[in-house]
Amino acid sequence: MNAFLIACIFIINMTPVFADDDDEAATKAPESGVVFISAKTQSAAGLQTVTLAPTSRYAEFTAYGKALSIQPLLELRHRYLVAQAERRSAAAKFAQAGQDIKRQQDLYREGAASKRNLQLQQAQWQADKARVETSSVQGKAVIDEARLNWGEKLAGWALTAESGRLEAFLSGAQSLLQITLPADKQLPGDIDSIAVDVSGNRSSAIKAQLISAAPQTDPIAQGESYFFQADAKHIRSGMRVVAWIPERGENQSGVVIPKTALIWYLDQAFVYVKIAAEQFSRRAIGSFSATTGGYFVAQGIHEGEHVVITGGQMLLSEELKGQIPDEND
Repeated sequence: MNAFLIACIFIINMTPVFADDDDEAATKAPESGVVFISAKTQSAAGLQTVTLAPTSRYAEFTAYGKALSIQPLLELRHRYLVAQAERRSAAAKFAQAGQDIKRQQDLYREGAASKRNLQLQQAQWQADKARVETSSVQGKAVIDEARLNWGEKLAGWALTAESGRLEAFLSGAQSLLQITLPADKQLPGDIDSIAVDVSGNRSSAIKAQLISAAPQTDPIAQGESYFFQADAKHIRSGMRVVAWIPERGENQSGVVIPKTALIWYLDQAFVYVKIAAEQFSRRAIGSFSATTGGYFVAQGIHEGEHVVITGGQMLLSEELKGQIPDEND
């Protein structure tokens, strides 16, 4: 009897144990955030990647402004041209009056003209001189007004031979912008261009070139104000614009990921990075900022990595599908 029991126990212990299908599947389950997709499936789904290139930029702050009409500047130009024409006319009459009075003086000395005629000619000379001085003062007043309202550079464009610089604004090719900085911010001295957009979308912003500091600022913002010019394709006079201005400080290094690479899950931004021929890793993006061409990322992803730009949602679906427990579990 004892021998029989010992034999049964021995047979039970020697019986091999086989893992069921679910246990085998669990051993092959990928770690969280990693998805395995065959090359054939990738091709069928149109999955595409891009290799990230290094880039750098300065941190930015936001400012606001508006597109200005140059009509007031043109009116100043017209007033100045009228004053100049009047001055030339007055100067010509004054020169003629000078010759006439000299002739009357000669005739008076010779007894050929009366003293009254000489006095009338002297009065005319004084009147013509006053007209020259008046037109000069009017022209100077226009110059002062232009400088006071528009600054030295724009005043020069309107009132000198550089008036051709205004043609781009007249034709609609360029738009004149006045950007007012926050009260605690300044425009770095080495910055000659900024990014602007009427909709406040950084990724679609265009470049605006600095013209000069504005002599007057926004009474509400109380910050420094500057004139810029930008492509006027989508900017019209009166529109409000948002501006992104580089901060003073160290240059940030990072990469720019295309907008289509960013996906959202549980209120968190992610991208998928191809880490092997058929393997993709979901990478959390903690901080990013919109820029031309996509989003600038300084941490969490690096140059040379292959980021999925088409098919990210499919990878997320496959990853979540793999996390659903089997009915037999």
